[in-house]
Amino acid sequence: MHVVALQYDIAWENRAANFDTVRRLLTGAAVSPGSLIVLPEMFSTGFSMNVSQVAEAKDSETEKFLSSLAWQYESHVVGGLVSKDSSSALGRNEVAVYDPSGRPVALYQKNYTFSYADESSHYVAGDGLAMFRWHDFTVCPVICYDLRFPELFRRAVRDGANLFTISANWPDSRSRHWKALLEARAIENLSCVVGVNRVGSDPRFRYQGGSRILNHNGVVQEEAGDSESVLCCELDYNELITWRREFPALDDIKA
Repeated sequence: MHVVALQYDIAWENRAANFDTVRRLLTGAAVSPGSLIVLPEMFSTGFSMNVSQVAEAKDSETEKFLSSLAWQYESHVVGGLVSKDSSSALGRNEVAVYDPSGRPVALYQKNYTFSYADESSHYVAGDGLAMFRWHDFTVCPVICYDLRFPELFRRAVRDGANLFTISANWPDSRSRHWKALLEARAIENLSCVVGVNRVGSDPRFRYQGGSRILNHNGVVQEEAGDSESVLCCELDYNELITWRREFPALDDIKA
């Protein structure tokens, strides 16, 4: 499967500017039909706690944009957005997935809100998983801080996941953790991992990028530096299944 990951400086609370950036990066990328395109967390606004400004209702501008990208490139598109919570004044930090027809196929709500940055006061934490099938892979999208909680990934593997996308706004002060945890999640779950971060800065944090695509053995296939980048990589499902058969560590998981 062909994977395309976009790393860029997210314009603060400016959807139009970020839509333009995504379009520009994809226009210059080698996106073949049937690809998996992955964008960062809150790709159209940045990691904003200003819920009244960035949260959108159903059938939002951001959802329509993601749908149009999926249709245009005949690919699955994974992108982070903010929606309004139906039962409170808080928001939902989510990742939406669209298939090549532009149809929504998965919606994941961040399970672990980042209390260190007061995200918990502005966004409702989810408690479920979302998965979709693409080119034999069972893909599970998660969001940023979720990466620190291996139990979430293990639960997904039990449900059949073998490829994880992590859409993130991961600050540069903990970039070493980002790299180590991406490798750990791939190795311990015998799964491919696509970690997509941003660069630049927002009013509170700086970001060093370091987006990475890792195979089922935790080996980095493609890696970005600290500037705007488009990562393109082929991930092989048959190699993943062969490795799981040769090294069946997942069979030894205790309930």
